[in-house]
Amino acid sequence: MTARDSLAPLCVPGVAGEFLASLRTKKLSPHTVAGYDRDLRIVAEIAAGLEGVAVDGLGVGRLTGRTMRGAFAAFAGSRSAASVNRAWSAWNQFLTFCVAEGLLEGNPMAAVPRPRQPAKAPKPLLGDGTASATLLERIAAGARKARDPWVERDLVVLALALVTGMRSAELLGTTLGSVGGSPGERRVQVTGKGGRTRSLPIEPPIERLVERYLRSRLERFGLASLPRSAALLVDTRNEPLRRGGLQYLVRQCYRYAGVHDRVQRGTLVHALRHEFATRLAERGASAHELMELLGHSSIVTGQAYVASTAREVRRAARGNPAYGVLDRLAGRGDAGAGGG
Repeated sequence: MTARDSLAPLCVPGVAGEFLASLRTKKLSPHTVAGYDRDLRIVAEIAAGLEGVAVDGLGVGRLTGRTMRGAFAAFAGSRSAASVNRAWSAWNQFLTFCVAEGLLEGNPMAAVPRPRQPAKAPKPLLGDGTASATLLERIAAGARKARDPWVERDLVVLALALVTGMRSAELLGTTLGSVGGSPGERRVQVTGKGGRTRSLPIEPPIERLVERYLRSRLERFGLASLPRSAALLVDTRNEPLRRGGLQYLVRQCYRYAGVHDRVQRGTLVHALRHEFATRLAERGASAHELMELLGHSSIVTGQAYVASTAREVRRAARGNPAYGVLDRLAGRGDAGAGGG
């Protein structure tokens, strides 16, 4: 009897539950785990239909290359390349888990083509590079109208994103104990994707904003102190700020600061991360430095920010001798227009 024969009764939903539970050690964000769960469930339902069984009766052993290829062909019909790639990755990890557990002899995802995704261009705030300054200045001045305004908290949320480039989940996972070091040398310890940790430097201006925010928090809630394990960012009930609350807060800040038209489609909190990286690249940060600060596993993404600023490309293009001729022609044209 083969391994597949002995394990065929094991059904996909149950094994998928074990796989999702195993992800806890990777410290993925709840949003990421929920995405894995959704993609596994939807494709499993399609695969079960192709096999002519209920999803609860779909054995892991029936997940052949042919079945998975058919399921993904149906799944991809009305979905974007990014969605298909995300689901492909989730299933590839799940089926690798099944192989490691001895539930399959090989990973059938090798038979499933995945769409080729174009490199994503950075999406910082649009305009001449002053949008982030406008955002901070107007929010600090109390531009955001709310039933229970809290300028100190709003400003720290925006400032931390703009000076560290943290992802949403990283901002939400930051505790008081994450900030350490002596005054003037403080750093924030961040746990990013895949459980990778990095240490991000923060300078005195953000230190002072955090201190002012924490004083306002103690006063607002009548507290004498806060434990180091407490979430750094909280809502107006002193509960840890959550993803939806963070998105709403940032959206409102954009709106009341008058920069909502500078936010590119498909970004919100992430626009602040792109703004952070793009402005550093403009000021000479290398792709390697950006990789370290952003917590990327590859230097390729950092190179996208450097390329998007195109400083070296512009400098090289400026050396084209045709510009000398065009300068003279433009000068003549102005003179001719004035003389006419």
